[in-house]
Amino acid sequence: MKAIIPTGGRGTRMQPLTFSANKHFIPVANKPLIFYPIETVVSAGIKEVGITYNPGYLDQVQSILGNGEKWGAKFTYIIQEKPAGLANIVEVAEEFVNGDYFLLHLGDNIFADGIQELVAYFNNEKPEGLVPMVHHKENTRLGVPYFDDNGRLVKYVEKPQNPPHDFAIPGLYFFSPLIFQSFKGEDRIKPSERGELEISAPYQWLLDHNYRVDVLEYKGKWLDPGKFNDWIEANQYLLDKKLEEKMEGEIDEGSRLENRVGIGQGSRIINSEIRGPVAIGKNVRIENSFIGPFTSISDNCEIEGSRVENSVLMNGVKILNVKHPIDRSLVGADSEIKNGEEHTRTMSLFVGEKCQIQI
Repeated sequence: MKAIIPTGGRGTRMQPLTFSANKHFIPVANKPLIFYPIETVVSAGIKEVGITYNPGYLDQVQSILGNGEKWGAKFTYIIQEKPAGLANIVEVAEEFVNGDYFLLHLGDNIFADGIQELVAYFNNEKPEGLVPMVHHKENTRLGVPYFDDNGRLVKYVEKPQNPPHDFAIPGLYFFSPLIFQSFKGEDRIKPSERGELEISAPYQWLLDHNYRVDVLEYKGKWLDPGKFNDWIEANQYLLDKKLEEKMEGEIDEGSRLENRVGIGQGSRIINSEIRGPVAIGKNVRIENSFIGPFTSISDNCEIEGSRVENSVLMNGVKILNVKHPIDRSLVGADSEIKNGEEHTRTMSLFVGEKCQIQI
């Protein structure tokens, strides 16, 4: 069995940060978002992974992901010439799939408890398609499965206005190689009104041709950090549930650490309080500061005379002598925030790369 993980997409819901950064490489709990799907499929026993990319981005994607050796996998890079929909990602990967069963795991979804059960079911039962589903209170913004009176899947509708239940389809899709027939011939699937091949279309093609499509509930934790608030909440959850405590940096006698804290190599904590869960990357300097729970600080950051909590700081961020507590913020790489006129209110920041802010 093989896996496809896309790295394309415009990431419009995370602008302005994604004007200069690929959403898939923005960190969540100090790890690039796309690392989570890779780890998930590899943990499920899938070692051959197709990574799709858009024109002009191959070097960037390869420089971050490499050939898969880091995860004990083999990566094949597949170009998607234009953003023509999720089903088009499947279509352009036909040569890579080469007659095998496969799954498509979106590069911006996190299945925090693994997908081993789903993969085992698909491998054992071998339906032509498998639709995972989750309970979701906002399923009107996702795909929704519809069932007949016998509980059999009859259609898959994108973003319905009045769904009959609270089930939704997350960013994980399973197919047999038969699915490539849906892109060919007179009855091939057609683009939607927005001009894209929706991922619901190949499933509907299977149903319309009386092929077997099964549905299985995913009962683990699913995270979809597609918007700012979702990103902060995903960071909270992963730090709370998955953070591994480590002490690879230097902590002086004037500093105090509470709860779980991970500190990377070359980092220095000076006269500061760190209250976990907190993830601190490599070569970070924190001095005369308070770092509160649910904060992830990427490599090469510098925090001095400031208070930060419940936030995500990307690589190279500087926060210098800011008197306002920084809370629930996402700060882009190489940005600098430093003190200006004093106020008493807290701040909430959503900052793109290479910004400089005076407060």
